[in-house]
Amino acid sequence: MQALNMFFYTAITLGVLIFIHELGHFLAAKLTGMRVDRFSIGFPPRAFGKKIGDTDYCISWLPVGGYVKIAGMVDESMDTDFLEKEPQLWEFRSKSVWARMFVLSAGVIMNVVLALIIFSCIHFIRGKYLQETTEVGYVAEGSVAGQAGIISGDKILSVNGQRVTHWDEIQSLIYIENLGNDITLEVERLGNRIPISIPSKYLAQPSETQLGIVVAHTVVTIDGVEAHMPAEQLGLRAGDTILALNDTAVSYPRVASLIKQHAGKRITLTWKHSDQTMSGSTMVTTEGRIGVKIGGRYVGPSRHISYTFFEATSEGIKEIGQSLHLFFLTVSKIFSGKASFRESFGGPIAIAQLATQSAEYGTMTFLWFMANISMSLAILNILPIPALDGGHLILLLFERVFRREIPHKVKLTIQQVGFILLLAFMAFVIYNDISKF
Repeated sequence: MQALNMFFYTAITLGVLIFIHELGHFLAAKLTGMRVDRFSIGFPPRAFGKKIGDTDYCISWLPVGGYVKIAGMVDESMDTDFLEKEPQLWEFRSKSVWARMFVLSAGVIMNVVLALIIFSCIHFIRGKYLQETTEVGYVAEGSVAGQAGIISGDKILSVNGQRVTHWDEIQSLIYIENLGNDITLEVERLGNRIPISIPSKYLAQPSETQLGIVVAHTVVTIDGVEAHMPAEQLGLRAGDTILALNDTAVSYPRVASLIKQHAGKRITLTWKHSDQTMSGSTMVTTEGRIGVKIGGRYVGPSRHISYTFFEATSEGIKEIGQSLHLFFLTVSKIFSGKASFRESFGGPIAIAQLATQSAEYGTMTFLWFMANISMSLAILNILPIPALDGGHLILLLFERVFRREIPHKVKLTIQQVGFILLLAFMAFVIYNDISKF
């Protein structure tokens, strides 16, 4: 069932984003009077489809993207038959440079617009909840935070000299603004102010679990219950809150390791269902599981910010800017050796896992994830890499600046090399995904 869910949500995520991207190229080509011969989800060879008018709408076998075949353009189809004929008015090669640039960049534009719409709508509908505390509720044993000297109950006062008043600021400063940099925290402990330093090599990726701290006032929740497992037989349901294990209060995320430590033994759980406190005992499997998906929910002091339509749009634009900043900051840290490529980028398997997890947390979380992936797709496609939109744009700009056309055979060779490099890169990220299991 889990595999089916992963396939379903991955298909929705990538299918929508690829469709929107290619729709941008398609509409731009139509608006500039170009003939579109094929609209494909996936790369050649063609699997199946239907031709309507001049355009063949199809699904292709290589699920690493999609393409729109525009008459008179060297693209992923590697078709060069048109080179033997004179340029026609409806062909890509007969249009102005600006029209061709518009068509090439339209897919990226559509992905950015989609991300902006999603971000803005989420801010308008849901607003923003600020976790108004800077207190650390839990520090994982052996974690980076624990080794640096942070303990439960510490109140973070500043990050790299910048004062903080709520947990959202702490997350942004540590995991985004200072990604790849050394971190200096000032914490308050028993009335004393204590400086704590964390070297950058331990914070190469924007992951809260890597640092090993959880905000105070976080309760242990059950996000899912597996059928025919001890938890279901005990009566636990999604949405319940676990209060204690063997009459000892538990914290998130430590409860998962505590359950595992009791593999093959009977445990007593105390939990809250709605407003009712319940208790019962069950056997933990020999694998150390009872069949629950453990999560955490913040229940401490918070402040809700509501946005008007224009304010929500402004927040959406800020999210776009943050996505760009985080991407290029990550890339710069990778090239400078301050971040690991292996940990910083994920492929389709990682996307499948994250898509499924985000969907389990609700529609808004899933849409937020989709918007971020849409931005990633836009950024990757605009990079000056052969076979991608950015590669086509670079060739076009070269022709514009030097006022001479690049021979079509050279373009085809560049396209073929780029396509091979793209497949090799996809193979690498898939291998990288598998190696993380």
